[in-house]
Amino acid sequence: MTKQVQQLDRVIIRFAGDSGDGMQLTGDRFTAETASFGNDLSTLPNFPAEIRAPAGTLPGVSSFQLHFADHDILTPGDAPNVLVAMNPAALKANLSDLPRGADIIANADEFTKRNLQKVGYDVNPLEDDSLAEWRLHSVPLTSLTVKALEEFDISKKDAERAKNMFALGLLSWLYGRPVEATIKFIETKFAKKPEIAKSNVAAFNAGYNYGETTEAFSVSYEIKPAPLSAGVYRNISGNQALALGLVAASVQSKLPLFLGSYPITPASDILHELSKHKRFGIRTFQAEDEIAGVGAALGAAFGGALGVTTTSGPGVALKAETVGLAVTTELPLIVVDVQRAGPSTGMPTKTEQTDLLMALFGRNGESPVPVIAPATPSDCFDAAVEAARIAIKYRTPVMLLSDGYLANGSEPWKVPSQAELPDISVPYTTEPNGDDGTTFLPFKRDTETLARPWAIPGTPGLEHRIGGIEKADGTGNISYDPNNHDLMVRLRQAKIDGIDVPDLEVDDPDGDARVLVLGWGSTYGPIAAAARRVRRGGHKVAQAHLRHLNPFPKNIGEVLKSYDKVLLPEINLGQLALLLRAKYLVDIISYNRVRGLPFKAEELAGVIQEVIESE
Repeated sequence: MTKQVQQLDRVIIRFAGDSGDGMQLTGDRFTAETASFGNDLSTLPNFPAEIRAPAGTLPGVSSFQLHFADHDILTPGDAPNVLVAMNPAALKANLSDLPRGADIIANADEFTKRNLQKVGYDVNPLEDDSLAEWRLHSVPLTSLTVKALEEFDISKKDAERAKNMFALGLLSWLYGRPVEATIKFIETKFAKKPEIAKSNVAAFNAGYNYGETTEAFSVSYEIKPAPLSAGVYRNISGNQALALGLVAASVQSKLPLFLGSYPITPASDILHELSKHKRFGIRTFQAEDEIAGVGAALGAAFGGALGVTTTSGPGVALKAETVGLAVTTELPLIVVDVQRAGPSTGMPTKTEQTDLLMALFGRNGESPVPVIAPATPSDCFDAAVEAARIAIKYRTPVMLLSDGYLANGSEPWKVPSQAELPDISVPYTTEPNGDDGTTFLPFKRDTETLARPWAIPGTPGLEHRIGGIEKADGTGNISYDPNNHDLMVRLRQAKIDGIDVPDLEVDDPDGDARVLVLGWGSTYGPIAAAARRVRRGGHKVAQAHLRHLNPFPKNIGEVLKSYDKVLLPEINLGQLALLLRAKYLVDIISYNRVRGLPFKAEELAGVIQEVIESE
């Protein structure tokens, strides 16, 4: 029987199951297949912080959402069209997000009395018509997988573990995904366990064949590739992009890169990725704690390297003293903060934008640092290069604010050629710079950038003091002179204020919108998608997005005051709004949610609509 193939322009799929069901791996593989097919895509992994929450419970549910389309998309989607639920907990945890008419593919084998009781189901929802609003496909995924693997010399437990590959095969058939790359991935992943590799490939093929032969699915779907400009593309997560951006920054600056880092969710993958690139002269050091990591990075900067440390909010708090030392010694250092929900340990695997004020002011004394924030997963690459440019050119630590949504989410990335990247190299100081031709003045500043010389230890004639005690202007001698301290404080601030950053660009198609929606960081996708919806509804709205948060673009005051109303959505309680109100005396309209999740485009479109209609 030839089954009907239905054309779709986009679809949102959510894989959900227990932490041990391999939902992140399944989602990653389906994403890789989708990327190779040429669709535009955006992903949202969502998993618990616990290493292993109790099996079959709501706290142990892990999910992976993928939105892919035949056109340009900006978010992982507001609500899934398809939910793959591997157990009752996965169904219960995600059902409220599912719109009426959506598909549910449920692993019927796991809906046992014991598993139902764990999450509070008195009766089996697959059998009592409580899911009548949705299109339910009750499939015995586990038993079908075990049956398909009977010929292999593996335990029943290992056979059951392959059910995620069966589900992946089924979804690959259902949406016409390529299969060769996944089979090769499985064979490579389990190369040291050939029987496990063969059984997982068999489970994947069995799922694909089940889709072709079962009467439970009478239709498959086709989502054509998205039109993309010519070039080489790859699917990339924010952490991967940021790591590769640091590698590119090392090459373009002609400096060895040193990463001093202590593992912390959700930043650890940057350390993992950079450790793979030793051929570029990258050195990675897994420190014993956060303070040691940043101390080693700053020491490397003193020695002439591009020093980097990566962390999340709790680690930034611990690194604050050393970042202040980098401010006063005026050495280039990149501090990557992959923000997560706080305070304290908070929700380690959930996203927030709550570290902005800490990045700006979370140190003792007047210790200004530049702050930049990428907007999308792939933009993390460019943000890393920009952070390095500023750090090297102005001899300053730079805070780069990513977050959990960007770090773990992924999208297609057009790989740039090296010729497209800026040359950000700055020569070391090698000769004395005093008026007499023999003296070295470690704090004699460049007249344009106010950066001090970068002299590598051991350079003959350039010996100088370094440390946290205040230094005299020019000579670098220890100084307690009140007027000198006032001068040095002002010079360090003026150096940051003078950093060259591009003007804020505004997307205002007709040029006559009266409402501006402003954002920063990972809110870009939801805000842009919401603006599209509002414009399709016949309303006018302008959009602008900040990358540079210190210093601000020079035209931002003019932009803010040229609109009747400015709406600023943030995943915090209004941190950027506080700064803009204080600095530019503009009545910013804040919209704040702190749920550990990104905004939904539909939600923001409604807020924008309300602001426009209140004019």
